Formats: sequence, structure tokens, C-alpha cells
Amino acid sequence: MAAEASRKLILGSASPRRSRLLSKLGVPFDVRPSRIEERVEAGEDGRMHATRLAREKALAVAAISPGQFVIGSDTVVVLGEDILGKPADRDHARRMLARLSGREHQVVTAVALVGPDGAIVEECCRHSDVRFRELTREEIADYVATGEPLDKAGAYAIQGGAADFVARLQGSYENVVGLPIDTVRDMLQRAGLYPPRVGP
Repeated sequence: MAAEASRKLILGSASPRRSRLLSKLGVPFDVRPSRIEERVEAGEDGRMHATRLAREKALAVAAISPGQFVIGSDTVVVLGEDILGKPADRDHARRMLARLSGREHQVVTAVALVGPDGAIVEECCRHSDVRFRELTREEIADYVATGEPLDKAGAYAIQGGAADFVARLQGSYENVVGLPIDTVRDMLQRAGLYPPRVGP
């Protein structure tokens, strides 16, 4: 376990939100974003889609980071049977938020951990239920004008300007932000990476 704990952990994500959440565990890590295409394949539901992307991100980064542990993650918003990823533009963001107004949706985040041998060690998927209050057109327009929704699944950030939109949250708040940190901690503990090694 000591040998495993001495290895560097890599977060395969450009998301500053995931970096901030992962840093709470006190496990040293580097950031190395993946560059895979985030497309929905035929027949995928939200869990399948997020899990596949988390796996592909982790494996892509592991391929250029031999001998290291790599975490890949992906978050999507699911409304009914529709998967809402990141909006293509401001108009798309406005349409997404209008659809979420007054309705309940699921936020699905998947996490994949790749080991030093380049193989998947473990993967998991968590979801949280979120209900928005009724939003006015002006609220949606004002929020989209901030630019915050443009790189967020479902076109909103619960930790940012959309916090006031949420009428109810059931499940992990961190999962909605983008990384179910309790689940990640357990995964790293099973892999021998948590708690961090103390001393020389």
C-alpha cells in the first residue's frame, strides 16, 4: 500500500470545480485534462453516457501518464429521457433553463479510476434529484448573460448564480457540483491512496 500511496494521482479534468472538491481530501494530485469528444451515442441513458465518458476520459489521460492513478469524471443533467450536457451557445442555454423551470431533474455524475497499469480499477455513478422553482424569462436571460451556464451541464452551476433557482435537492450537493467527493474518497481508500501518506 505504501508503494501505491507514493504514486501521483492525476485528475483528468479541466474543471476547476472538480479540482476544488478533490483538494478537500488532502491527496496530492496533478491536473491533466482529457480531450475526448463528449457525444451521446444511440441507446445511451444518462448513467450509461456519463459512465462511458468518465471511463474514456480516465483511459485517455492514463495512456499519456504511465504508472499513475487517474480519475476521470463526467456530469450530465437528465430531464425525463433527455440528456442535457453543456449548451452549444447562449440561446441553447436559455432553452435548457426554460425546460428545467419548475421541474425536477436528475444530475448524474460518474467517476472512473484507472490504476498504474492503465486498467480500470473501479467506476461508479451517482445521481441527485434537483427541482427548480418557476423561473421568469428575465431571470433566465440575466443568468445566461453572465456567461456562467455556457460550460456547465444543464446550463447551470448550483454553487454559483443558479443557487437561488433550486427549490429542492435530494442527494449529494457535491455530486451536482461535479464530483461526489464521499464516493471518490472511498474509491481512493480502497486503492490505497487515502488517507495521504504521512512522513518521508
